[in-house]
Amino acid sequence: MRHYLIKRLLLAILTCSVLSLLSFLIIEVPPGDAIDIMIGMRSESARPVSTAEEALMRRNMGQNKPILVRYGMWMSGLFHGKLGHAFMAHGSQGYGKQRPVEGVIKDRAWTTVALMGATILFTWTFAIPIGIYSAVRQHSVGDYTFTFLGFTGLAVPDFLLGLVLMYVALAYFDQSVGGLFSTEFENEPWSLPRVRDLIDHLWIPALVLGTSGTASLIRIMRNNLLDELGKPYVVTALAKGMSPWRVILKYPVRVASNPLISTIGYLLPALVGGSVIVSMVLGLPTLGPVLFWAIRQQDVHTGASILLILGILTVVGTLISDILLAVVDPRIRFGRR
Repeated sequence: MRHYLIKRLLLAILTCSVLSLLSFLIIEVPPGDAIDIMIGMRSESARPVSTAEEALMRRNMGQNKPILVRYGMWMSGLFHGKLGHAFMAHGSQGYGKQRPVEGVIKDRAWTTVALMGATILFTWTFAIPIGIYSAVRQHSVGDYTFTFLGFTGLAVPDFLLGLVLMYVALAYFDQSVGGLFSTEFENEPWSLPRVRDLIDHLWIPALVLGTSGTASLIRIMRNNLLDELGKPYVVTALAKGMSPWRVILKYPVRVASNPLISTIGYLLPALVGGSVIVSMVLGLPTLGPVLFWAIRQQDVHTGASILLILGILTVVGTLISDILLAVVDPRIRFGRR
């Protein structure tokens, strides 16, 4: 087990190193950069920027150096907790206002983590019991009902479901919609009342983001459990007089949960990268819209940092999946197939 974990950890470190380079190149390689966009914006509202002024801007922001040197400088700062400067403010905050990238990310990191946690809790809380019920009660009314709801959840776009829930919350529950905080708590420091206000507003985005994932996991759990229920060891255990639910929960569910555990690897980054449109529609202060603006404005440090975070989340999720699978399935732990 120890050698298995060390091997997975070394692979995770190597993967993160490669991801850091790819994240930087994805934003840096396309033609143009943030300074070109800033110059264009200034030229539209004021006098054109001279060549000398452009050279000064590039020197001040470090954009006059070769790409590998800029990558090395960014990585050097990364090891010291400095992610560089956001060349451009995002959204409607204006242009040319430099802020430390770690400050931009920190502003939205906690709300992103809270939304991810609520979505994962919603997804797993509903997907596993419903998947078990649908498999055990195959071809029943409940099975067909959950199957219909599952395909509907996969088919309906997240942003459309978000708009519907916003209307329902406002029309029938008289709850303020949009964002994750009420107006009086939006710019307040963290406190217990602000946390409670966040929890009150989490149910709409968690439901929107978790619907398609829940529907997908229900189908995975149902189909895998159906395969296990027909195997000889289940039939033998039932023939010996064991309680049906005890047999199902102790053996087939444990084996059928392996594919669900393996989905953790892509679930974490999907909640950040896949929530861009939903976050913009619902006005959520998460990292998704920041990534959108960073890529659109070719803000290298901000975009590369968030892409690296998504890559690290993938690696961490995969590592967690590997550890959980080794704990749940002895065949993996001992290297047997």
